[in-house]
Amino acid sequence: MKIILLYGGQSAEHDVSIISAFNITQHIMYHYYQVQPIFIRRDGVWIKGAPLTSPLQASQQLILTAGETAQWSDHPEQTSIGVEIHPGSIYESDAIVFPVLHGPNGEDGTIQGFLEVLKMPYVGAGVVASAAGMDKIVSKYIFNQVGLPQVPFEAFDRQSWASEQEAIIQKCEGNLLYPLFVKPANMGSSVGISRVENSEELRAAVETALKFDHRIVVEQGIIADEVEVAVLGNDDAHVSVVGKLVKDTAFYDYDNKYLNNSVSMQIPAEIPESVSQKIQSYALTAYRAINGRGLSRVDFFVTANNDIYINEINTMPGFTPYSMYPVLWKETGLDTRDLVEELLQLALKQFEVKQLLTVERI
Repeated sequence: MKIILLYGGQSAEHDVSIISAFNITQHIMYHYYQVQPIFIRRDGVWIKGAPLTSPLQASQQLILTAGETAQWSDHPEQTSIGVEIHPGSIYESDAIVFPVLHGPNGEDGTIQGFLEVLKMPYVGAGVVASAAGMDKIVSKYIFNQVGLPQVPFEAFDRQSWASEQEAIIQKCEGNLLYPLFVKPANMGSSVGISRVENSEELRAAVETALKFDHRIVVEQGIIADEVEVAVLGNDDAHVSVVGKLVKDTAFYDYDNKYLNNSVSMQIPAEIPESVSQKIQSYALTAYRAINGRGLSRVDFFVTANNDIYINEINTMPGFTPYSMYPVLWKETGLDTRDLVEELLQLALKQFEVKQLLTVERI
């Protein structure tokens, strides 16, 4: 069977996607599958690489330049050559798509909708779950509806900020206490997020966040540990052990997480068992609330008093060798090779279920 690997993409998390895709190619059962890499450039051009029947040496080789004939570079530090294609031409009847795309235009339901139209099985959440999980404001409203505890927040859009900036500042400062975290509504991997201590920093942080999205969320900062849980499955989803980010600074940005690899993990997290169980239960509640499928990583805050607050859900979490999602499952007893295979099987099962739905009028 052929795995069509989509990676790159038109988001600020383009580079993370390439590293995630490379890690996945290292754990494919090549005696069962052939991998067809499709690289999506930052400008939206799709480039089809040569089929993979064994792993590459480095992620740099997955970066494809358009040419006449697809060919992998022999040198691990060089890019490869692929052939420019129309997105619709990826369709194959005996293929499954693994969209290793993070952030907008990949994790937000757009690619998922495209694959639904093509009637192809694909790994991960569907259109609604992807869109809801990507949008921090929408997901907060959903979490509130199912009773999940959250830190206080304020949300607004670009138009409101342009016409009511002073009122928004006053509302944030009146309802929330510094430090505050300013985030684009649709972004991940800490891209565009700022920690602020005063109104001047708040203004600057909003302007930064608006470069990535037209809707903004400002959250109450709290003194707490950041813990994460991996979810795997469809209707019968189950959870991993709880992991904790061990930090020596108040906030880790994109470079710390993905380029410098300066975030260390404590797995399992050294917290009371009763707290771990509640976090795992909350993670499943969040997953089911957005109609999650395949995989997700759910992030929480835990205070010194063991108060728990859900932060966000990621429907296509980072899959790099040092990303929390695959590491959590490895520490739970499922290695990355078996995890990738399970995700492929879950995608096929979900596709089969959808094909049984009635489309005719009763």
